[in-house]
Amino acid sequence: MHNTSQKNDWLVQPYTQPATVQETDIGLILSNGLIQRRFVTTPNFATVDYSNLISETSILRGIKPEAILTIEGKEFEVGGLKGQPDYAYLDDAWIADLTSDENAFQFHEYHISKPESPYPWEHRRSNASPYPPEGVTLTVEFTPPSSIDSLQVCVHYELYQGIPVLSKWITISNEGQKLIQLDSLSCEILAVNEQEKYRLQVESDYAFSGMQTTQWGPDEEYLTQIDYRYQMPLLMTSHYPLGPGVLLKPGDTFTSFRTFEILHDSDERERKGLARRKMYRTVAPQVTENPIFMHVRSAEPDAVRLAIDQCSEVGFEMVIMTFGSGFNIESEDPEYISRMKRLADYAHSKGIRIGGYTLMCASRGVGEEFNCIDPETDEPGSKFGQSACLASSWGDGYVKRVLNFMDATGMDIIETDGPYHGDVCASTKHEHHNGLEDSQLRQWEVCVNFYHECRKRGIHINSPDWYYLNGSNKCGMGYRETNFSLPRERQILIARQNIYDATYEKTPSMGWMFVPLVEYHGGGQAATFEPLCEHLEDYESHLAQNFGSGVIACYRGPRLYDTDETKTVVKKWVDFFTKYREILESDIIHVRRPDGRSIDCILHVNPQLNPCGLVMLYNPTFREQEITLKLPLYYTGLSESANIREKEGEPKRYNIDRYYNIEIPIKMEAKSVSYLVIE
Repeated sequence: MHNTSQKNDWLVQPYTQPATVQETDIGLILSNGLIQRRFVTTPNFATVDYSNLISETSILRGIKPEAILTIEGKEFEVGGLKGQPDYAYLDDAWIADLTSDENAFQFHEYHISKPESPYPWEHRRSNASPYPPEGVTLTVEFTPPSSIDSLQVCVHYELYQGIPVLSKWITISNEGQKLIQLDSLSCEILAVNEQEKYRLQVESDYAFSGMQTTQWGPDEEYLTQIDYRYQMPLLMTSHYPLGPGVLLKPGDTFTSFRTFEILHDSDERERKGLARRKMYRTVAPQVTENPIFMHVRSAEPDAVRLAIDQCSEVGFEMVIMTFGSGFNIESEDPEYISRMKRLADYAHSKGIRIGGYTLMCASRGVGEEFNCIDPETDEPGSKFGQSACLASSWGDGYVKRVLNFMDATGMDIIETDGPYHGDVCASTKHEHHNGLEDSQLRQWEVCVNFYHECRKRGIHINSPDWYYLNGSNKCGMGYRETNFSLPRERQILIARQNIYDATYEKTPSMGWMFVPLVEYHGGGQAATFEPLCEHLEDYESHLAQNFGSGVIACYRGPRLYDTDETKTVVKKWVDFFTKYREILESDIIHVRRPDGRSIDCILHVNPQLNPCGLVMLYNPTFREQEITLKLPLYYTGLSESANIREKEGEPKRYNIDRYYNIEIPIKMEAKSVSYLVIE
């Protein structure tokens, strides 16, 4: 458990100590009061301590280079020191005797600045974090060894105020007269000790299809470890999984992906999840946008107008013309564009944002000269069947067509399928990549630049992949397409399990769920909700668990309601969400996972709000249930007592025990939903 009190806990109270770079006799200290990274600058620049100041623990057991690059087959270290006698631990007394490798890039100078926005973003919400985030950026310049005297390397460290998070990236500039090939690049290398390995969370903005830039491997310099073959995975490297394999022309500068590091102060799953969620709210605050949207099944004007009218009537905020709707975002037909602009104008006149779906390049052939080439067969193909190569000239045309369409129509939401989930391409004839080694990077860059252009225009981005750190708003909360072909009762409970599990990692606003108002993939009548009035109880179950968790779902069909009774039920849950929106979009504390056997429960918390907590309770069973519920109130900020009311009833006072819990008796009818408000 973390050894802190609510009063000085950065996850309960805003932590306002600024992030700073401080000069010392031997180097620099980068600190924000929560974590600290200490460097020496002589005989070379190196990290000599990396500490969590809350738990008073250092994660490091040894000094490693600040980066490693391979240039035309030869490896070069950036910074670092040699001669450490043992890699089980790092004794400060050893540091004075360590030496610099003459073949490494050498420390030249450093600069201090403020964080800059990695992509444009307009605030749409008053309670979002400042952007760019408050903090400090340390840029360290290195001069090259004599064998490659034309290359300048800068290592950038960015520390943020109020969270134990540091980001790091590398820029490499070719200041010579000849081409330079950058074969591979490791942006961060940390010799981490056994205890802190599980408290260091590392991720990057170069993430897709579950692919990681983070690798834990053996440290061949650690000769006193207990593993006989020296294979303990205690060396963390953040590097490109393939390449980057880029050719730097004279005057070119290459910028790497960004590595983000959270130094956790606890082993507790919930607390680690809260820290990660706070990181995303801080460094990528567009993820807090959470518009209520409908997926309309047809892009025909009458069908879209009906959807806009219904959304406006019940309080939905966005209409997305879904896959299979006939919506064509790549159209260059002036008449079609004009028709879509009229729809967009109509939506905006009703206060509704509108846009639609695009199959970007995954699972899509666009002609032999532009398709991805499978490196194993040397034939067109990719891991998603056939995919277009985004780094071909087709990619330029695609981006141009889509942005021109969005500009001409004034639409403000795009849902991309793909983009390419880390596809590689072995072609040597495509416009923007040389071959296999740089194909993954160059396709990623095209996608990221496209997302940045969307952000510049204030366009909301739903993506099926993890592009939050480059500007996307949402991806799936915990979504498997075939689950929504199951009988309604099963899909409802499984969806609630998915929400419960995924919100350890994501804020409620970072993910979307799904409601198949019409048949989706299969399952027939048992899986679908139309006619809505005939399946109103099941429809309400989806509405209750989505709005109750703060997770917005894709309601996919021709309409949101078919009778006044259905409309009343939809509006009831939209109104509930709107009334309690701030607390419902706040963090979730996981109390009882849905198992279909008893009451399940989540607790929304935000100590900066009143109400500071909201409990959602679900009884999915066919019988009345009674339990005594233990509610953990630590993260509500309350410490002695809590006033709690069921729904809109009268509040009762409960005393909080020394472990910040209360016990509350709960009785629920069969197949029912309830909520408790904590003030």
